[in-house]
Amino acid sequence: VQLVETGGGLVQAGGSLRLSCAASGSIFRMNYMGWYRQAPGKQREFVALITNDGRTNYADSLKDRFTISRDNAKNTVHLQMNSLKPDDTGVYYCKIDLYSDNVWGQGTQVTVSS
Repeated sequence: VQLVETGGGLVQAGGSLRLSCAASGSIFRMNYMGWYRQAPGKQREFVALITNDGRTNYADSLKDRFTISRDNAKNTVHLQMNSLKPDDTGVYYCKIDLYSDNVWGQGTQVTVSS
């Protein structure tokens, strides 16, 4: 299984970005797909996830601005990020939990300028 993230970039504070993560390969059982992020000099942190049956979970501090969604037919998840702040700057990683294994994408850079 491979994951490819797209949609990162440079945006001004208050703007929006939509990240996408496309999964390819043999996926027999999936627990969830999710997004994590890592700011410079900080540990990677949880952003949001969506389970195989469509349930979502968000980091408390982000749930009012970020929305995760899924296109089952394309094995793709999206992260809509609104009202972006400079503190949202970092590398955003996609992850798929396959019960027996976790697979991470290479990450996509999000930079929010003030």
